Amino acid sequence: MSFGEKLLHALADKFNWIAASAVVTMMFLTTADVILRLFRHPIPGTYEVVGLLGTVIISFSLAYTSMQKGHIAVEFLVQKLPRKSQLKISAANDLIGSILFGLIAWQSVVYGVNLRQSNEVSLTIQIPIYPFAYGIAIGCGLLCLILLSESISSIKRITGQ
Repeated sequence: MSFGEKLLHALADKFNWIAASAVVTMMFLTTADVILRLFRHPIPGTYEVVGLLGTVIISFSLAYTSMQKGHIAVEFLVQKLPRKSQLKISAANDLIGSILFGLIAWQSVVYGVNLRQSNEVSLTIQIPIYPFAYGIAIGCGLLCLILLSESISSIKRITGQ
């Protein structure tokens, strides 16, 4: 594994820990809100914060999940093909995914810039939304790089390097 691949894997692992922390935060916030509702003192903005934390959870766990091959994949047809064909399909799939998530990252940055320029904030507690769009861009950008790296690895295995 090259230095670049090790760096990408380390970044994906760190981002996954951030996503896990967001899950725990979401869990405690929701639990506290439910308990406080029993005493007629709900936490204002819980719904907004939980939604924003959802963006962190999803976008920051994408790269690690891809690295661990944790996404759902339908492989029963591909498994019946010769190994070289499997590698070609894997390389093409990873390359297409890399392009797709690169585009999503780019458009998330564009959206974040628009949100920042318009000073868009959440309704109840007035949290700026643009950092979460940038977070989506970062998570998708990291996934783009992981998929590109995996595509290159598959191509190297095809060519025997």
